[in-house]
Amino acid sequence: MISQFFVLSQRGDSIVFRDYRGDVPKGSAEIFFRKVKFWKEDGGEEAPPVFNVDCVNYFHVKVVSLLFVATSRTNLSPSLVLELLQRIARVIKDYLGVLNEDSLRKNFVLVYELLDEVIDFGYVQTTSTEILKSYIFNEPIMVDAGRLPPLGPAAMFMQGTKRMPGTAITKSVVANEPGGRKREEIFVDIIEKISITFSSSGYILTSEIDGTIQMKSYLTGNPEIRLALNEDLSIGRAGGRSVYDYGGSAGSGAVILDDCNFHESVHLDSFDVDRTLTLVPPDGEFPVMNYRITQEFKPPFRINTLIEEAGSLKAEVILKIRAEFPSDITANTILVQMPLPTYTSRVSFELEPGAVGQTTDFKESSKRLEWSLKKVLGGSDHTLRAKLTFSQESHGNITKEAGPVSMTFTIPMYNPSRLQVKYLQIAKKSKTYNPYRWVRYVTQANSYVARI
Repeated sequence: MISQFFVLSQRGDSIVFRDYRGDVPKGSAEIFFRKVKFWKEDGGEEAPPVFNVDCVNYFHVKVVSLLFVATSRTNLSPSLVLELLQRIARVIKDYLGVLNEDSLRKNFVLVYELLDEVIDFGYVQTTSTEILKSYIFNEPIMVDAGRLPPLGPAAMFMQGTKRMPGTAITKSVVANEPGGRKREEIFVDIIEKISITFSSSGYILTSEIDGTIQMKSYLTGNPEIRLALNEDLSIGRAGGRSVYDYGGSAGSGAVILDDCNFHESVHLDSFDVDRTLTLVPPDGEFPVMNYRITQEFKPPFRINTLIEEAGSLKAEVILKIRAEFPSDITANTILVQMPLPTYTSRVSFELEPGAVGQTTDFKESSKRLEWSLKKVLGGSDHTLRAKLTFSQESHGNITKEAGPVSMTFTIPMYNPSRLQVKYLQIAKKSKTYNPYRWVRYVTQANSYVARI
C-alpha cells in the first residue's frame, strides 16, 4: 500500500519520518516540499492533494500548520490515502491532546509507537484510538495549553449561559488529570462548511452546506449517550421548497437534509420516531454524523462589487460586504480576495474612517487584492475602495478580466442550517454523577464566491 509516511513543518523540516517498504528513493521529503513550495509561488495556487513526481505518488493533507504526507509507487485510491492521513492526524491528536510541532517533537517516541501499530509494511492495521490503547505503553508528555496561541471566540464552548474556552479540549484522551483524577466532560462540535456562488447581480446561483457533528468524550466507563436533534428534522428534498417556506428565525423551523451518514457506534432505533441518536462513544474524537444540504439558505454575508474606469490607465474597485447574521454574533478572521487584471501595476487602498483591525495588500506576483478583517459584527457593513493603475491600456471589459471575489471566514455559535443539539443525555451511574456537557457551533467558508 503506502511506501512512506512523514510529517513536515511549514518550514519543510521533517518532524516524523517512517519508511515502510524501501521502494522510494531517499530525499522524497525534500522533493515533496520543494514541489509544493514552488507550485504555490509559480501559479499562486495551493498544490493539489495528490500529484506524481518521477513515478512516485505523493498524497498530503494540511492539518493545523503541519503537512501529513504519504508516498507510494502503486496505483492507490486517493480518497483512501487522504482519509488515512486524516485519521492518523486524529489519532495522534487524541493521544497528545494538542497537535503541533512542539507536541510532536516532545512525543516522538510515542508517535513512532503509534505509527508502528497503525501501519505494518505499508498496510493499515487500525486507526481506532480505543483499540490502540491495548498496544501503546508510552505516556504522552503534555504541552501546556497556556502556551498555545490565544484562541478567539470561535474556540468557545457553551453550556447554557456558561462559556468555556476551546483550550479545555486540548487534553489527551488517555492521560488523567494531575493527581490521577479523570475528567468527566464531553464536547460536541457542530461544524458547517458552506459553499455559495453569487451572480453579478447578487442572486444565489449555487448553495451547499457540508456539516459534521463531532464528539470528543472524556467520560469514564463509556456510558450510553442520547443525542437529540431537531424534532422536525427531515431527510430528503421536500418538494423543492427552501427553508424560507417554513419561516421562523435561527434555531426554529424545519431542517431538511439531502442526505446523511452516521458513525458505526450510533444506533438509530428511535431516530425515525423522535430524532434521537443513541451511542456509546469510543475513546477519542470522532464524527457522530455527517450531512449535506443543497437547498437554499440565508447566506451569512452579502458581497457587492463595482468597477469603474477612470481613464485609459486607471480604474477604481469598490468592495462592500454586509453581515446578514444577528448583531450578537461576531465573525472572525475574514479574508476577501479578488484577482485583478494581469496588467495591474499598482494599487492604492482607502478604508472607511475609523476602521479597526483591517489590513489590505496587493500581491503583485499573482495580481491579487487582499482585504483582511479581524472581526465583523452581525448587521454591519464594511467598504473598501481600491484605485488601480495599469501598465497598459485596457482594450476590453475590465470586469471580464477581474474577479471573481472570494471570502473565507469563521463564525462561532452560528449555523445556517439551524440544526441543533436539543439535549445531551448521559446514562447516570449514580445520582451524584453529573458530567459537564459542552456544545459549540461553528460556520466556516468552504467556497464563498461572487461573480463580477
